[in-house]
Amino acid sequence: MAYIDPDREAWEVFKGLPRDQPIQMLNLIRLKPKAEYPEGHPDHGRDLTGLDAYRAYGRTTAHIFKRVGGKQIWAGRPQVMVTGPGAEAWDIAFIAEYPSSAAFIEMVRDPEYRQLVQHRTAGVDDSRLLRLDPIREPGEGFSE
Repeated sequence: MAYIDPDREAWEVFKGLPRDQPIQMLNLIRLKPKAEYPEGHPDHGRDLTGLDAYRAYGRTTAHIFKRVGGKQIWAGRPQVMVTGPGAEAWDIAFIAEYPSSAAFIEMVRDPEYRQLVQHRTAGVDDSRLLRLDPIREPGEGFSE
């Protein structure tokens, strides 16, 4: 089963958590080999990869992400699933930080963002999005 957008239940839980503190969002993205834009979209029928579409998503929404106070704080290229199902291979991994969950909600509800997110949908085969409560002073070991 592929996951592209939050389901209603998870979204309600997200909105019910505190909205006035910084959050981080862990993103794991698996891309489609070929982007799939709907008919009527300017990129429909073009020979674009999922990566092309995802890059268009990032490029076109960057000003909205920045306006709400978002910033990418970590990015990496997944290489091998050491622990976990090997079928869950990811092409892109990053952590985005927002000044609050209210800022994230503002971004995803922005009318321009809602149009531009079509690039993401066209390029993403599967994804995971995990809200994190940042620990500002983590311990020296592998725990808090």
